[in-house]
Amino acid sequence: QVQLVESGGGLVQTGGSLRLSCAASGRTFSGYAMGWFRQAPGKDREFVANINQSGGSKYYRDSVKGRFTISRDNAKNMVYLQMNSLKPEDTAVYYCAADLRVAGVAGTSPGWGDYWGQGTQVTVSS
Repeated sequence: QVQLVESGGGLVQTGGSLRLSCAASGRTFSGYAMGWFRQAPGKDREFVANINQSGGSKYYRDSVKGRFTISRDNAKNMVYLQMNSLKPEDTAVYYCAADLRVAGVAGTSPGWGDYWGQGTQVTVSS
């Protein structure tokens, strides 16, 4: 069992930055691949980024490459999403997820994510 709690969302202007954090409970955090997803109003949830269990492999959706960076600290049971050069289209509720399976492209498929957080709102004003 893993419990996830996101934080760090807020209101920011176009071009600004935010750092999202996801705190995980449980002693087996390092055994889980971690991902960030987002859902804008009226749209389906979409994949943003994921990271494998060791942190050595990361994967991003094309629209955030070069702007977002996912990282994890297994000693602290934390995963982060640094978001720079934010755009209004990044506005959404952001969720972190944990899965015992692999990350990468496989982590973008529907049904990936054994555990989910409650989400944190990110709003980018134009």
